[in-house]
Amino acid sequence: MHCFGPMEPDFPSPGTIISSIKESCRTLTAAAHIKVEAAAIKRLLESPSFRSSFHRVSGSHGLAFPLKFPSILSELNFLSVLSLLNFASGYRVPLHEQTGRGAWDNIRAFTFSLYLSSATGQGDLLSAKGMKTMSEQQVAQHMGVTIHVERPHETIPGVTVGELGGPIYELVKLISSTLTETGQILDASGYSELGSFVLESLKEGAKADPSASLGIVLERLVRAIPAFRDMAVVNGKPVYCFKKALFLIHAVKIRFGSAPSPLFPIPSTVQAPVFTDNVLPSLLVHLGVLDLSGATSHGLHTLFPGAESEDKITALLSLPPEASQVAQVTKKTPPKDGPVLTKEQAYILRAAAVHACEKIVEYARGEGQLNEEEKWLKDITLPELDIWLWAVAKDRPDYRKLERFVLRGTVAF
Repeated sequence: MHCFGPMEPDFPSPGTIISSIKESCRTLTAAAHIKVEAAAIKRLLESPSFRSSFHRVSGSHGLAFPLKFPSILSELNFLSVLSLLNFASGYRVPLHEQTGRGAWDNIRAFTFSLYLSSATGQGDLLSAKGMKTMSEQQVAQHMGVTIHVERPHETIPGVTVGELGGPIYELVKLISSTLTETGQILDASGYSELGSFVLESLKEGAKADPSASLGIVLERLVRAIPAFRDMAVVNGKPVYCFKKALFLIHAVKIRFGSAPSPLFPIPSTVQAPVFTDNVLPSLLVHLGVLDLSGATSHGLHTLFPGAESEDKITALLSLPPEASQVAQVTKKTPPKDGPVLTKEQAYILRAAAVHACEKIVEYARGEGQLNEEEKWLKDITLPELDIWLWAVAKDRPDYRKLERFVLRGTVAF
């Protein structure tokens, strides 16, 4: 059973799941004394960095697949499993060392490999039955990683022995347990794959008023599948994030929502809270939107030394470095780990990112806040802002070098 910890709260009351995410994140941000000032939001929205890249980058969702699916349900199932496994951010550095790719690209390649193996007659690894028998060895094989570490032999000098261990083995165990647990639940409930359950949830959502359908779909996902239960108790209060389940619903919207007549109902995600991970809060700190200077109770004010420097923030909000400089920097240097957090610290910062993004969109839509040429900002949505933050972090070499916090041992993000 996956515990997102520190301990799990009760589910939000029926019909309140979206408002519970937003309100719990607002409450936790205030309790932690993290500031999100209007002046910092205005500086971001008016910055050359934001204005020059938002339209180009906010479409970079990473959900275009070089695969030919035999059916819509097959693609929906692939997307559902990919979303279920959309974690591993805490293993970004060891993954880069072994594969040269980051967390998302590794999870995507792994899910591709499962799909392609299934397509060549090796049993459907993306079905409930395939998932529930997924061994650690299978996961390591499809990821193309080694899960052994070398250590000196206890008695023979100069000889090393390999044994299971290390951070990649820890990640492989998380992936294997997530797949087996989810597969067992689906199989016991009579679903042949995760996509069938997601499809049924989408249809349930469509029976309600359009304003309630997103919450209904989300609630079905998080109540049924433990690996979607991204919630905790921090400072004695519940906080709800549900990052992967929200990502899944929006991914369905991106992949299937533009069809003239979609084959199944898809809720609006315009009001969906952002899919908070480690990238969004870290970047919002570096861009001066999240002010941690007063957040002393959990030691958050010490996590990103120098991030509050006005010179640093000004440089990051300017246009990116010239192409010639970029060429020199972009020779792939492996990333460095940022501060390693406790689960409590991670939930507080992730909650602060959810709240800050709400405030950014609220500010952009406010009357009299922006100049005439910035009126397009009134139309930005929370999912677009999420994708911009996530994608721009990879888009500029100076942003790629910014530290992101690390939390290992979680399947939340």
